[in-house]
Amino acid sequence: MNMTDPLGDMLTRIRNGQAARKDSVVSPASRLRTSVLDVLQREGYIRGWSREEKPGAQPSIRIELKYFEGQPAIREVKRVSRPGRRVYSGAKDLPRVRNGLGITIVSTPRGVLSDAEARAENVGGEILCQVF
Repeated sequence: MNMTDPLGDMLTRIRNGQAARKDSVVSPASRLRTSVLDVLQREGYIRGWSREEKPGAQPSIRIELKYFEGQPAIREVKRVSRPGRRVYSGAKDLPRVRNGLGITIVSTPRGVLSDAEARAENVGGEILCQVF
């Protein structure tokens, strides 16, 4: 079955897993998803992730969710650029989430970066999602 928005599907799995207080969730694997998970791990929103491959099946990713004092580390995750409406931004115009408390994940020519990393490297790109 084809999926219209694979990244939105992964973000929804993370949101639902944390609402159900799960330790980990599983999502189909792709390069974009692993790049976004690398940013989330660097910024401290998830504990980590691992790739799982089973013979005869599509590779999957196990995402280890993170909690702080019983509350999910990710309070809000919002998909910005969707398949029907792409949103782009220059390096100087990247939006700040909750006055800098959250992050914006951006797909740039130098890879998938957080908004702070994109500003430091002075590159813009497609705004994938916002996390708080």
